[in-house]
Amino acid sequence: MSIEQSILKGSRQLGIAPLSAADIARLAAYLTLLERWNRAYNLTAVREPEAMVVRHVLDSLSILPWVDGPRVLDVGSGAGLPGIPLAIARPDYQICLLDSNGKRTRFMTQAAAELHLHNVSVVRSRVEDYRPDAPFNSVVSRAFATLADLVNAAGPLCAPQGRLLAMKGVFPDDELARLPPNYALVGIYPLHVPSLDAERHLVHLAPVSTLH
Repeated sequence: MSIEQSILKGSRQLGIAPLSAADIARLAAYLTLLERWNRAYNLTAVREPEAMVVRHVLDSLSILPWVDGPRVLDVGSGAGLPGIPLAIARPDYQICLLDSNGKRTRFMTQAAAELHLHNVSVVRSRVEDYRPDAPFNSVVSRAFATLADLVNAAGPLCAPQGRLLAMKGVFPDDELARLPPNYALVGIYPLHVPSLDAERHLVHLAPVSTLH
């Protein structure tokens, strides 16, 4: 099965809105670019293209139903995950990829240019130092420390009615117990990623002040 076929099959199994042939081609081109850069820059521990489809593309797309736009921030984006797959699937969203590492932001900038992702911006900054022009409707994170750290660092970047969405593996009981008092759990959703034999959850947090 080709990379394109794997992406198409997996996206259908996720039950998300159908991706166009151009979307599938872009997602495959992104993985090709990531694989090439990975040889020199070690951007991801996942090496095999088929594994990249599952662990990077499908894993990223699995949160699509919960991501609210039009302004989305991907905190600690790394190689552009989940931000770049989300940007390809939702060209109507403006997605900012934030990372403090130079080689990662160089890769993401190159990927956005080569894939003609006009709805993507790349910012090199620590999240604590980032001051956007306007807050975001959704702040997403796939590999950012603990939930408490995410709330403290990225919470201020969320719009008052915005969503803080953290991708996690096993159910994060310990982290939820240490949430700051000004944030509350809205929901925790099991993610069923095709061909991934591992637990995945999406944690949805919001300021307590918006829940009353």
